[in-house]
Amino acid sequence: MAPCNFRRAPLVQLDPGAVIEGRITRVTDFGAFVQFENGETGLVHISQIAHSFVRNIHDHVREGENVEVKVLGRDERGRLDLSIKELLEEPEEVPRPRAIGRQSPQFEAKLRSFMRDAKERTDTGGMGKKPSKRKK
Repeated sequence: MAPCNFRRAPLVQLDPGAVIEGRITRVTDFGAFVQFENGETGLVHISQIAHSFVRNIHDHVREGENVEVKVLGRDERGRLDLSIKELLEEPEEVPRPRAIGRQSPQFEAKLRSFMRDAKERTDTGGMGKKPSKRKK
């Protein structure tokens, strides 16, 4: 049998903390896949795209774009975990989520009434009225 002439591209040591450039090959709702010169591919999860909340990943990255990423490590299956966010300057103040406003008084009154009725139903065994005490 003749020896095989096929050779794999040498694996570049992509240790945690390494910074490397790659090309985005696919963008999904949960992240972007980045391929490197050696053919290896890793994932930049949507949470690692930017410091702010990323609602639509397409607003930040595009397929075919070259990006610089930081290697965070490998998961239990050996796949590369990557970050773009780690290489960006962190904003002075990270925007906080909006506080939920106070509900209308009518809503709160209805909720209290519902909770009181639910408690009464559970206290009475679901009968709607208090159980009668039987004499022995």
